[in-house]
Amino acid sequence: MGPVSFLALSLLTPVTLCAQGQASLGIGTGIVRYAGGSSFSALTVSPAAQWLTPTTYLGASAAGSLLQGGGWAGQARADIWAVLSKRERGIRAAISATLAATTRSDGVAAGSATALIEATENHVALGAGAVTGVIEQEPGVAAFRVRGRGWWQLGSSPAQLSLSTEATRFLGAWYTDVVGGVTFDGPRTVGSLWISGRLSQTYGSTGAASASLQYFLTPSVAMEASGGNYLRDPFQGLPLAGYIAGGIRVFAARRALVRAAPAQPVLQPLVADHRDGGGDTVVVRFRMAGAQSVAIAGNWNAWTPAPLHGLGEDIWEAALLLPPGTYYFNLVVDGREWVVPGGVATISDGMGGLIAVLNVL
Repeated sequence: MGPVSFLALSLLTPVTLCAQGQASLGIGTGIVRYAGGSSFSALTVSPAAQWLTPTTYLGASAAGSLLQGGGWAGQARADIWAVLSKRERGIRAAISATLAATTRSDGVAAGSATALIEATENHVALGAGAVTGVIEQEPGVAAFRVRGRGWWQLGSSPAQLSLSTEATRFLGAWYTDVVGGVTFDGPRTVGSLWISGRLSQTYGSTGAASASLQYFLTPSVAMEASGGNYLRDPFQGLPLAGYIAGGIRVFAARRALVRAAPAQPVLQPLVADHRDGGGDTVVVRFRMAGAQSVAIAGNWNAWTPAPLHGLGEDIWEAALLLPPGTYYFNLVVDGREWVVPGGVATISDGMGGLIAVLNVL
């Protein structure tokens, strides 16, 4: 689960501007093999949800698996990452926390929690905090942890590199986990490859690797497959194990399978018109054929969609209270599709999409 968590956090770059939410349900099958044997699941149901803004990430996932012999296994995880400072540039303080739990009908339940304070700037974050774990019928344990991580976008491509290092003081001795990976988020294909290593003179050194792939058959349905192995979790008593899984995932929000073409150099930022009477009130208008509702979300309103007023003949208008400056925005059509208006200059949103540029003179 470690690379999954780091993938979510690696997307939280200072240039991530659009608020995004998603919920999904996966149904599939898989097998986990470890030194003591194997567990085969003929049916696994896996719900997931996430919410991402420029300053906050919330994620939750769970899985329930039917095992051979009529047994079952369950796991759940929740992640939060939030900026504590309102400043948009320079070093920013943030909090990172994770809750995880596992259980089996023929075994014991276990859980863990992690909380760190981070300082982030320019795609680099350094943090420290504590991690705790508890196993049913066993005393709990707590440890000190420090972490450094970084992430880099590969130019204008939808690929991103990530690297993290975590040092944990567990029961009087240190071990260090190093996790590196690359993620790809294309119109129809989402994939990742992770390599993990654990270094410790006391607990021994080991490594793991995993890969995952999603292919969208429709805007709401994707095939997914994953496999590899993961490091043991001493806080929940989970052993080093290998796995392979596959299935179908259905998403609540539709995915745009065709990305908008990059803006041509001749395009100019949208220039707002000043409303009669002066002041800082400006007016913007857009033509959106066939839309039932249109809202505007920008960096001036924390990317919260604000409704536009329909003028008829597919024209939509917004009156904004903005001082002179450069702003960034997207339109939300019919409450679900985030789009940029045609003919307006755009920049990358840092996640493979585009946002439009608005100038107030």
